[in-house]
Amino acid sequence: MFSKPVFVHARLLLAGAILAPGKRTVTSALRVLGLSEETKFHKYHRVLSLARWCALEGAHVLLGQLLAAFLAAGPVVVGIDETIERRWGSKINKRGIYRDSARSSRAHFVKCSGLRWISLMLLLPMSWAGRVWALPFLTVLAPSERYAQEARKRHKKITDWARQMLLQLKRWLPERQVIAVGDSSYAVMELLAAVRSHVTFITRLRLDAALYEPAPARVPGKPGRSRKKERDCHPCRRF
Repeated sequence: MFSKPVFVHARLLLAGAILAPGKRTVTSALRVLGLSEETKFHKYHRVLSLARWCALEGAHVLLGQLLAAFLAAGPVVVGIDETIERRWGSKINKRGIYRDSARSSRAHFVKCSGLRWISLMLLLPMSWAGRVWALPFLTVLAPSERYAQEARKRHKKITDWARQMLLQLKRWLPERQVIAVGDSSYAVMELLAAVRSHVTFITRLRLDAALYEPAPARVPGKPGRSRKKERDCHPCRRF
Protein backbone atom coordinates (compact mmCIF):
# COMPACT_ATOMS: atom_id res chain seq x y z
CA MET A 1 0.00 0.00 0.00
CA PHE A 2 2.82 2.44 0.87
CA SER A 3 6.46 2.78 -0.01
CA LYS A 4 8.84 2.64 2.97
CA PRO A 5 9.42 6.44 3.25
CA VAL A 6 5.71 7.21 2.91
CA PHE A 7 4.77 4.50 5.40
CA VAL A 8 6.89 6.14 8.12
CA HIS A 9 5.05 9.43 7.71
CA ALA A 10 1.63 7.79 7.31
CA ARG A 11 2.08 5.81 10.52
CA LEU A 12 2.87 8.97 12.49
CA LEU A 13 -0.10 10.79 10.96
CA LEU A 14 -2.41 7.94 11.94
CA ALA A 15 -1.18 7.98 15.53
CA GLY A 16 -1.52 11.76 15.64
CA ALA A 17 -5.06 11.66 14.21
CA ILE A 18 -6.09 9.24 16.98
CA LEU A 19 -4.55 11.33 19.75
CA ALA A 20 -5.30 14.84 18.49
CA PRO A 21 -8.21 16.68 20.17
CA GLY A 22 -10.50 18.83 18.07
CA LYS A 23 -9.99 18.94 14.32
CA ARG A 24 -7.79 16.16 12.94
CA THR A 25 -5.53 18.20 10.71
CA VAL A 26 -1.94 17.40 9.78
CA THR A 27 -0.73 20.27 11.94
CA SER A 28 -2.71 19.00 14.94
CA ALA A 29 -1.35 15.48 14.45
CA LEU A 30 2.23 16.73 14.39
CA ARG A 31 1.70 18.98 17.41
CA VAL A 32 0.26 16.21 19.61
CA LEU A 33 3.23 13.96 18.72
CA GLY A 34 5.73 16.60 19.74
CA LEU A 35 6.77 17.38 16.17
CA SER A 36 5.67 21.01 16.10
CA GLU A 37 9.29 22.07 15.44
CA GLU A 38 9.77 19.62 12.56
CA THR A 39 11.57 21.47 9.75
CA LYS A 40 10.47 19.05 7.04
CA PHE A 41 6.80 19.21 7.92
CA HIS A 42 5.85 19.46 4.25
CA LYS A 43 6.56 15.74 3.82
CA TYR A 44 3.63 14.93 6.08
CA HIS A 45 1.30 17.14 4.07
CA ARG A 46 2.42 15.42 0.88
CA VAL A 47 1.21 12.05 2.18
CA LEU A 48 -2.33 13.22 1.45
CA SER A 49 -1.61 15.26 -1.67
CA LEU A 50 1.35 14.01 -3.71
CA ALA A 51 2.45 10.65 -2.31
CA ARG A 52 1.51 7.55 -4.29
CA TRP A 53 -0.51 4.98 -2.39
CA CYS A 54 -3.67 3.02 -3.06
CA ALA A 55 -6.69 3.79 -0.89
CA LEU A 56 -8.62 0.94 -2.52
CA GLU A 57 -5.99 -1.54 -1.42
CA GLY A 58 -6.21 -0.03 2.05
CA ALA A 59 -9.96 -0.71 2.09
CA HIS A 60 -9.28 -4.31 1.09
CA VAL A 61 -6.77 -4.76 3.89
CA LEU A 62 -9.09 -3.15 6.45
CA LEU A 63 -11.99 -5.39 5.40
CA GLY A 64 -9.83 -8.48 5.77
CA GLN A 65 -8.78 -7.45 9.26
CA LEU A 66 -12.36 -6.74 10.34
CA LEU A 67 -13.59 -10.10 9.05
CA ALA A 68 -10.70 -11.96 10.68
CA ALA A 69 -11.43 -10.31 14.03
CA PHE A 70 -15.25 -10.38 14.08
CA LEU A 71 -16.70 -12.58 11.30
CA ALA A 72 -14.47 -15.38 10.11
CA ALA A 73 -17.35 -17.33 8.52
CA GLY A 74 -20.94 -16.88 7.46
CA PRO A 75 -22.78 -14.23 5.44
CA VAL A 76 -21.28 -10.74 5.28
CA VAL A 77 -23.88 -8.03 5.96
CA VAL A 78 -22.94 -4.52 4.85
CA GLY A 79 -24.75 -1.21 4.90
CA ILE A 80 -24.44 1.51 2.28
CA ASP A 81 -25.32 5.15 2.83
CA GLU A 82 -24.21 8.71 2.03
CA THR A 83 -22.84 11.34 4.36
CA ILE A 84 -22.11 15.03 3.81
CA GLU A 85 -18.79 16.48 4.93
CA ARG A 86 -19.50 20.17 5.43
CA ARG A 87 -16.71 22.05 3.66
CA TRP A 88 -16.37 25.55 2.23
CA GLY A 89 -13.63 26.97 0.06
CA SER A 90 -13.04 28.14 -3.48
CA LYS A 91 -10.39 25.46 -4.08
CA ILE A 92 -12.66 22.57 -3.10
CA ASN A 93 -14.06 22.17 -6.59
CA LYS A 94 -15.85 18.86 -5.99
CA ARG A 95 -18.17 20.19 -3.32
CA GLY A 96 -21.86 20.73 -3.99
CA ILE A 97 -25.11 21.85 -2.38
CA TYR A 98 -27.04 18.95 -0.85
CA ARG A 99 -29.96 18.33 1.48
CA ASP A 100 -28.89 18.19 5.10
CA SER A 101 -30.67 15.06 6.32
CA ALA A 102 -29.66 15.67 9.95
CA ARG A 103 -31.33 19.10 10.10
CA SER A 104 -34.14 18.66 7.58
CA SER A 105 -37.62 17.29 8.16
CA ARG A 106 -40.72 16.75 6.07
CA ALA A 107 -41.83 20.33 6.64
CA HIS A 108 -38.41 22.00 6.83
CA PHE A 109 -35.75 21.73 4.09
CA VAL A 110 -32.16 22.63 4.96
CA LYS A 111 -29.29 22.74 2.47
CA CYS A 112 -25.58 22.58 3.17
CA SER A 113 -22.37 22.89 1.17
CA GLY A 114 -19.82 20.11 1.30
CA LEU A 115 -18.49 16.87 -0.09
CA ARG A 116 -20.78 13.89 -0.54
CA TRP A 117 -19.26 10.55 0.43
CA ILE A 118 -20.76 7.08 -0.04
CA SER A 119 -19.69 4.62 2.64
CA LEU A 120 -19.80 0.84 2.64
CA MET A 121 -19.96 -0.38 6.25
CA LEU A 122 -19.66 -3.80 7.82
CA LEU A 123 -22.66 -4.39 10.10
CA LEU A 124 -21.68 -6.37 13.19
CA PRO A 125 -23.63 -7.04 16.41
CA MET A 126 -21.55 -5.97 19.41
CA SER A 127 -22.60 -7.99 22.45
CA TRP A 128 -21.06 -5.60 24.94
CA ALA A 129 -22.79 -2.61 23.29
CA GLY A 130 -26.18 -4.28 22.89
CA ARG A 131 -26.60 -3.04 19.31
CA VAL A 132 -25.30 -3.41 15.75
CA TRP A 133 -22.31 -1.27 14.85
CA ALA A 134 -21.55 -0.02 11.34
CA LEU A 135 -17.79 -0.17 10.72
CA PRO A 136 -16.88 1.70 7.48
CA PHE A 137 -14.15 0.18 5.35
CA LEU A 138 -14.70 1.68 1.88
CA THR A 139 -15.65 5.31 1.23
CA VAL A 140 -16.01 6.90 -2.21
CA LEU A 141 -16.41 10.56 -3.11
CA ALA A 142 -19.49 11.23 -5.26
CA PRO A 143 -19.12 14.72 -6.83
CA SER A 144 -22.14 16.77 -7.74
CA GLU A 145 -23.67 16.99 -11.20
CA ARG A 146 -22.62 20.64 -11.43
CA TYR A 147 -18.98 19.67 -10.97
CA ALA A 148 -19.25 17.07 -13.74
CA GLN A 149 -20.69 19.65 -16.11
CA GLU A 150 -17.97 22.19 -15.33
CA ALA A 151 -15.23 19.56 -15.66
CA ARG A 152 -16.86 18.16 -18.83
CA LYS A 153 -17.06 14.70 -17.36
CA ARG A 154 -19.84 12.15 -17.31
CA HIS A 155 -21.88 12.48 -14.13
CA LYS A 156 -22.22 9.30 -12.09
CA LYS A 157 -25.28 9.00 -9.92
CA ILE A 158 -25.30 7.54 -6.42
CA THR A 159 -26.63 4.27 -7.76
CA ASP A 160 -23.74 4.03 -10.24
CA TRP A 161 -21.22 4.40 -7.43
CA ALA A 162 -23.14 1.89 -5.32
CA ARG A 163 -23.09 -0.67 -8.13
CA GLN A 164 -19.33 -0.37 -8.53
CA MET A 165 -18.73 -0.58 -4.78
CA LEU A 166 -20.89 -3.67 -4.29
CA LEU A 167 -19.38 -5.49 -7.27
CA GLN A 168 -15.88 -4.64 -6.00
CA LEU A 169 -16.81 -6.04 -2.60
CA LYS A 170 -17.97 -9.27 -4.22
CA ARG A 171 -14.64 -9.53 -6.07
CA TRP A 172 -12.87 -9.33 -2.73
CA LEU A 173 -15.18 -11.96 -1.20
CA PRO A 174 -16.00 -14.40 -4.00
CA GLU A 175 -16.71 -17.32 -1.63
CA ARG A 176 -18.84 -15.40 0.89
CA GLN A 177 -22.51 -14.50 0.70
CA VAL A 178 -22.86 -10.71 0.67
CA ILE A 179 -26.04 -9.05 1.93
CA ALA A 180 -26.34 -5.28 1.39
CA VAL A 181 -28.79 -3.02 3.23
CA GLY A 182 -29.70 0.47 1.99
CA ASP A 183 -32.43 3.07 2.26
CA SER A 184 -34.99 4.04 -0.37
CA SER A 185 -32.37 5.99 -2.36
CA TYR A 186 -31.09 2.65 -3.66
CA ALA A 187 -34.49 1.21 -4.58
CA VAL A 188 -33.68 1.57 -8.29
CA MET A 189 -34.41 -1.22 -10.75
CA GLU A 190 -31.20 -0.69 -12.75
CA LEU A 191 -29.05 -1.06 -9.61
CA LEU A 192 -30.93 -4.11 -8.35
CA ALA A 193 -30.75 -5.76 -11.76
CA ALA A 194 -26.98 -5.15 -12.00
CA VAL A 195 -26.11 -6.72 -8.64
CA ARG A 196 -28.83 -9.33 -8.13
CA SER A 197 -26.69 -12.25 -9.32
CA HIS A 198 -23.85 -11.28 -6.97
CA VAL A 199 -25.34 -9.57 -3.91
CA THR A 200 -28.56 -9.90 -1.94
CA PHE A 201 -29.83 -6.32 -1.70
CA ILE A 202 -32.38 -5.29 0.93
CA THR A 203 -33.92 -1.86 0.46
CA ARG A 204 -37.14 -0.04 1.27
CA LEU A 205 -39.81 0.61 -1.33
CA ARG A 206 -42.85 2.84 -1.13
CA LEU A 207 -45.90 1.29 0.51
CA ASP A 208 -47.82 1.76 -2.74
CA ALA A 209 -45.03 0.41 -4.96
CA ALA A 210 -46.20 -2.07 -7.62
CA LEU A 211 -43.70 -4.31 -9.40
CA TYR A 212 -44.58 -6.29 -12.51
CA GLU A 213 -42.96 -8.78 -14.79
CA PRO A 214 -41.50 -7.32 -18.03
CA ALA A 215 -43.97 -6.88 -20.86
CA PRO A 216 -43.91 -9.60 -23.56
CA ALA A 217 -42.49 -8.91 -26.99
CA ARG A 218 -44.81 -7.09 -29.37
CA VAL A 219 -46.58 -9.27 -31.88
CA PRO A 220 -45.88 -8.06 -35.44
CA GLY A 221 -48.95 -6.50 -37.06
CA LYS A 222 -50.91 -6.15 -33.81
CA PRO A 223 -52.69 -2.74 -33.62
CA GLY A 224 -52.41 -0.38 -30.67
CA ARG A 225 -49.49 0.78 -28.57
CA SER A 226 -46.99 -1.61 -27.06
CA ARG A 227 -47.61 -2.90 -23.56
CA LYS A 228 -45.36 -1.54 -20.85
CA LYS A 229 -45.99 -4.22 -18.21
CA GLU A 230 -47.62 -7.59 -17.69
CA ARG A 231 -51.35 -7.70 -17.11
CA ASP A 232 -50.90 -9.91 -14.04
CA CYS A 233 -50.39 -7.55 -11.10
CA HIS A 234 -48.41 -9.98 -8.92
CA PRO A 235 -45.19 -8.62 -7.40
CA CYS A 236 -42.02 -9.27 -9.31
CA ARG A 237 -40.11 -12.20 -7.77
CA ARG A 238 -36.78 -11.25 -9.25
CA PHE A 239 -35.55 -9.08 -6.40
